[in-house]
Amino acid sequence: MSLVLEEHPEPNVVLLRLNRPEARNALSPELRLELRDKFLGMAENPDVRAVVITGDAKAFAAGADIRSMVAIGPGEMMRRHDDLNWSAIRHSPKPIIAAVNGYALGGGCELAMHADIIVAGEGAIFGQPEVKLGIMPGAGGTQRLARAIGRYRAMLMLLTGGTMTAREAHEAGLVSVVTPDEDTIARAIAIAATVAAMPPLAVAEIKQVLHAGLDAPLDTALMLERRAAYMLFDSDDKREAMTAFLEKRNPVFTGR
Repeated sequence: MSLVLEEHPEPNVVLLRLNRPEARNALSPELRLELRDKFLGMAENPDVRAVVITGDAKAFAAGADIRSMVAIGPGEMMRRHDDLNWSAIRHSPKPIIAAVNGYALGGGCELAMHADIIVAGEGAIFGQPEVKLGIMPGAGGTQRLARAIGRYRAMLMLLTGGTMTAREAHEAGLVSVVTPDEDTIARAIAIAATVAAMPPLAVAEIKQVLHAGLDAPLDTALMLERRAAYMLFDSDDKREAMTAFLEKRNPVFTGR
């Protein structure tokens, strides 16, 4: 049985569904490996222009698989090379939209934070409760959370194992959009379809420059932005977009 189901709800949009409902979509090593393979394959596929990742109505992903960690030590954790699994998502050139219903805890919250846009149902719950298990986040949970909601809110969540509702996460800056639970996936797909209809090179450059610039001094980030903007002036899609605008027609983008 596949642990990650793949659907194609709109042109150039891939929907990935985590498929471990009996474990609230806990991120087992096998599931993370399947996700890695999916993202590596999509990175090389020009027909994929946006990705939606989701779970089910009860849980986006309720953390890592504790049963697979309880009896192991640091050596085994290192031998799993788990960062290679996360790296495939982290370095994906495709825009990623997380559609979150139910619990997004621990590794599930970290997975959501690997996305570029987070759409959350009103009943979604976000948290990094690793401290309650005697460990701490290891896939970006401390660093991404602090960058998203600020040092002091992040520290409160991380040190107490507390959670945020979807509305609280939206107000704090962690979530892009809050929707009724039944609309979460449809809203995420609609956003993905809008992104997929944009010029692929421009989308890829915006994503890359935004992420790189956040960790750079402002002057360096502005230089990265300026250079990327200038480079896009040599793309076929730029010429097509501007010509179509002047001719009052819909553009056809090729990603060149």
